[in-house]
This record gives sequence, structure tokens and C-alpha cells, in this order.
Amino acid sequence: MAKTELQTRETGASVEAFLNSVENDTRRNDAFTVLEMFKRVSGEEPKMWGPAIVGFGNCKYKYPDGREIDWMVTAFSPRKQNMTLYVICNSPKQPELLAKLGKHKTSKACLYINKLADVDLKILEKIVADSYKYVKKNSSTC
Repeated sequence: MAKTELQTRETGASVEAFLNSVENDTRRNDAFTVLEMFKRVSGEEPKMWGPAIVGFGNCKYKYPDGREIDWMVTAFSPRKQNMTLYVICNSPKQPELLAKLGKHKTSKACLYINKLADVDLKILEKIVADSYKYVKKNSSTC
């Protein structure tokens, strides 16, 4: 059985060019705000992962079957329907922080925000920082 090639991997594409291509003005401006937040919190330079994810840092992600892939420590993507932040992990601090954040939705690994005006930016930065530190320490748990 042939293995499929992972689509989401680090590329050499320009982060700024990608963010400038976001059509919605609010989403584009929010993306540049989030970019600065992630850079400040992580101390990492942003890299494009696939065609639409801005990632920070590198780690190995280990699947339950033992397979490992290169992955970003944290990331975000200004999608058409919302800002998607790859920050949801098993950190024990997250439930309390998310309760204080403001209007949002979550999935197993993502935080979805319609616009930054809907959330408390100081709490959002704490969520990003907590996730980054947690994943760096426990790289196969998120």
C-alpha cells in the first residue's frame, strides 16, 4: 500500500505574501495582529506550512501507531470562515483560560475566532503562550 505524502509541511513560501492575500480586510488585519502575538510568545520566526498555515517552531509528532512526522509547535490560519489557531492541547490551564476568552469555538486541536474584537487579547495571548510551552515540553501530546 503506497503512503500518501503529507500535504501540511514546511515550505519556503512568504508568510507576508500569504497574509496580504487574505481578501477580508478584518481577517487580514487580525492575521497580522496574531502573527505578531505568536512571534512575541514563541520567539520563533513564522514559516508557511502547506499553502495556508503559518507555523512556529518544529517538533516531532508521534501518532499512536508509532509513526512520526515533522510538525509545527503552534500555528494559525486566517481561513475564510474564521481565524483558526492551532493551540488546543491537553494543558490543564486551558479550560479556565478559554472560559475567560470571549466568543469562540473549539475542536480537538483548534480554536476558532470570527474576529479578534470578539475576544480578550490578553487572555488569547496567555492561551497561545500556554499552548506553546506545553507542546514544547510534551511534543507528542497535542
